[in-house]
Parts: sequence; C-alpha cells; structure tokens
Amino acid sequence: MNGMLFEKWMMEGSISIPKMLLKSYKKIGLSDNECMLFLQLHVYIESGNYFPTPHELADRMTTSADEMSSMLRSLIGRNLLGMDQYEDKDKGVYFEAYTLQPLWNKLINCLKEEEMKQKESKKEQQEQNVFVLFEKEFGRPLSPMELETLKIWMDEDQQSPELILTALKESVLSGKLNFRYIDRILFEWKKNGIKSAEAAKMYGEKFRVRQLQKSGQSDKQRKDTGLKRPAYNWLES
Repeated sequence: MNGMLFEKWMMEGSISIPKMLLKSYKKIGLSDNECMLFLQLHVYIESGNYFPTPHELADRMTTSADEMSSMLRSLIGRNLLGMDQYEDKDKGVYFEAYTLQPLWNKLINCLKEEEMKQKESKKEQQEQNVFVLFEKEFGRPLSPMELETLKIWMDEDQQSPELILTALKESVLSGKLNFRYIDRILFEWKKNGIKSAEAAKMYGEKFRVRQLQKSGQSDKQRKDTGLKRPAYNWLES
C-alpha cells in the first residue's frame, strides 16, 4: 500500500519554484497569502490550466472564493499578475490566461537593485580605503583641498580607486609624494587610455626602458654599479 501511495505521489510530479520568490516576495510587497496564491497559480499553469477560477484556487487555500477574487484583482492592479488572451485556432475561439511574467520581471528588477546596492557599497568601501591609504602615505590627515581633489578624481574624472592608489604608489617610488605629481600621473594615464593598474604598470615600464636607453646604460650596467632603476618623471612628460 505504501508503495502504491509513493508511486501516486511521484506521478503527481513536481515544479520548480524560483528561490528569488521565496527570498524576496516581502520586498516586492506580497503578503504570505499572495505568495502562496502565486505558487498555486504556478502549479495550475504548469499543469495546463492557464485560467483557474477563484473557486478552484480557494479550494487549495484557507481563503474564500470572494477573497480570492479580490486578491487576484489587487495583484493585477499592482502589475504583479498579468492577463493574456490566446486564440484556439482549431476551435476558432479566444480564451484568457494568467501570466506570471509581471512577477518574474519584478523579481528580476529586485535582483538588479540588490546587485546595484552591493556595487555601491563596495565602491564606497574602496573609496574610503583610498582616503585611509593616502593619509597613511602622507603621514598626516589630508587637508580639505586634498580631500576635495580625491573626490574630483573619483566622481568627476571617473578614475577608479585602484588606479588612484597605483598613481599614489608611483609617486612614492618616484620620491615625489604630492598631489600635483599624482594628478599629472592620472592625467597622462587617462590621455593614453590607461584604465587598469596592470596597464599603468606596463605603461610606466616602457618609459623607464626609454630613460635607460637615453642614458646609454643597460639594466645590467646599472645592477653592476649598484644603481636603482630610475623612476619616470611624470611632470616632464
């Protein structure tokens, strides 16, 4: 008997429920009952019944048919549930059907908003890190004008925190730790389409190689004499 019941249970089949619905139905303004109604609609639609009546839906929930009708109207009015019209070409008649596409669209938008908030939070953290590392390298609190310069680089010039910190490192290596020098570095990089730390590093290396060639000294000669690799002077570019 138990085996027959299990077989019947398996023959009923199963449906796939988007995890985002269960995670975010409250965020998009659905009540517990409305979420359960969508699950029931999903089951009916997957089973081939595209327009279950309020009575059919109410039979599966602790809600009256009248309350169900009111709930359906509310969901349609709030653009969470849609109505489509299809033509049965064999019978030559039109029939109505519920569509859950408005709900899926709402959940997709909810997911996009979450991702946007995460990106903004990450950006804020990265920008805060820029201020902290600048003060650490300068060994003092930044002046209001220096803080404003950093904001201009990030907000108006659209320089990434990663690239700004790379320019800071470049200025430290060059022994010219000041905002004018860093600004010139960022200007040169932007003018030459440099957008990543790796590209900036390669760009700087090319200039250093040219400096060595101009000075007539090779890397080996400089190592033999104990001299350091020269830093590129961005103020003279």
